[in-house]
Amino acid sequence: MSHEALKITKSGKLGKILLDLNIVTPEKLEIALKEQAARDKTNPRRLGEILVGLGFISEDDMLRAISSQLDLRYLKFSEFPKTIPSGAYPTLKFMKQYKFVPIGIEDNIMKVAMTDPLNEYVTDSLQIFSDKELEICLSSEKDIMEAIEQYFGSNVQMTSIMEGMREEEAESDEVELQEDVHHLRDMASEAPIVKLVNMIITRAVEGRTSDIHIEPFENNVKVRYRIDGALTQVESLPRRIQPAVISRIKIMSRMNIAERRLPQDGRIKLRVSGRDIDLRVSTIPTIYGESIVMRILDSGTALTTLDHLGFPPGTVVQYDKLINTPYGMLLVTGPTGSGKTTTLYGSLNKINSDEKKIITVEDPIEYQIDGVNQIQIKPQIGLTFANGLRHIVRQDPDVIMVGEIRDVETAEIAIHSALTGHMVFSTLHTNDAPGAVTRLLDMGIEGFLVASSLIGVLAQRLVRVICPSCKEPFKPGQELIDKAEFFLNNIETYHGSGCEDCRHTGYSGRTGIFELMVIDSEVRRLILDRASSDVIRENVVSKGMTLLRESGWNKVQEGITTIEEVLRVSQEGI
Repeated sequence: MSHEALKITKSGKLGKILLDLNIVTPEKLEIALKEQAARDKTNPRRLGEILVGLGFISEDDMLRAISSQLDLRYLKFSEFPKTIPSGAYPTLKFMKQYKFVPIGIEDNIMKVAMTDPLNEYVTDSLQIFSDKELEICLSSEKDIMEAIEQYFGSNVQMTSIMEGMREEEAESDEVELQEDVHHLRDMASEAPIVKLVNMIITRAVEGRTSDIHIEPFENNVKVRYRIDGALTQVESLPRRIQPAVISRIKIMSRMNIAERRLPQDGRIKLRVSGRDIDLRVSTIPTIYGESIVMRILDSGTALTTLDHLGFPPGTVVQYDKLINTPYGMLLVTGPTGSGKTTTLYGSLNKINSDEKKIITVEDPIEYQIDGVNQIQIKPQIGLTFANGLRHIVRQDPDVIMVGEIRDVETAEIAIHSALTGHMVFSTLHTNDAPGAVTRLLDMGIEGFLVASSLIGVLAQRLVRVICPSCKEPFKPGQELIDKAEFFLNNIETYHGSGCEDCRHTGYSGRTGIFELMVIDSEVRRLILDRASSDVIRENVVSKGMTLLRESGWNKVQEGITTIEEVLRVSQEGI
């Protein structure tokens, strides 16, 4: 329907249309109108939004009714064109605020999808802005937002920046920039490079990315994001702009841009989409230039509680008892990126109270916990884990968290703190729970000290969760079943077929699988006898400890994750 035809039809108003089609009762409409009238004039809401918000009608019902009454086509996102012609369009802010998106221009007509075609302010503004006739279609807010991102979002902006830079490159015959530091600094400050780096970071933050990898190769520079523990390539940059991009990141993280032969570490603090973001930056020289990895630490992210980490009911009860023990040492083990620190933060958050003094020594401080004294280590001035821990015990703490036991000195001080009446939490890099005992013994810690101080070890891994939007039943092949030694043929399994919501990976988010070893008198005797981790494992398994892989199979049976994920993160026999 044309813009002018809509103006004529507008006399019917939305409330009357809904009443005429028996979608809403007069009583419910009156409630919604009162709600609308009661709102502050500076923060108005459309009647349709209020009706949907009150649960009186669904958005789909409302849009289909308006579509029928106004003779407008109702479009789903799948019916939108994949791309739209280049040209002048309204700003992203304006489109998002009023929930509309242009979906094409043909001759002298601009086709627009809207949630509220009766909003004269938007339609008049669009007609003045484009100087074209409008063809209005109806669509839901979700579909419109997806279309805005597809047509005008960060991906499109990134492509536009890259195309502009390639045009500049084609017009320029400048020599290689490798040796001219002043020229590099100038290039790194130019608008296209600044926009490109900002866009790489913004896209990563908006896409649940944990790490950004910028890696130089012979012919190009790959940009990869680690999302839900898996790397995926998102961009390939021209080889020629690599020095300027690397220099821009090094300037932002206060590194020495002239030093390209040695690894460097830095930090960037940014505000992205209203959130405070901290990036740990690491550079390392490779054969084709410096490779950069940026770890994203989102201090604005809500602190994950133990209830949301995926603990099985039986394990969480045991773990709750351990973290509420008045003294002793509790270790969380696993490889880098297995969620150890998140578990410790959740543990501290659960036991945090006015009656307990909690002090942490960390590198880095990933979350800020109200009421907890958190110390950031600074090895360059002598504040190491061991040194910080040595001084912490003089601060009269009840609970101490050491970010990681990296050396024998830190291990000894942590154990002595546990033996002198403190509850100590820390992490260790071992494959399974029993392996933590042998690791401490191998570091040179006396067996009687380990046996006396250690109260429990939690080993964990993170597995990706099947995307709920494209989850479907899945029958594994025999080869996959053979690999899963605990797996039973008659269990129904699922996987994700891949969709827009999960970037066609079949997964969205992660959850934990756990192996909790509680130290009892029998295990203590084994530690004193310096028994191997295999012997300790057999003992605790005989008493009911769930192994990591078994915990994973339970998640498979519950339809949370896939067989492939469990096999990926856990070893045979663990």
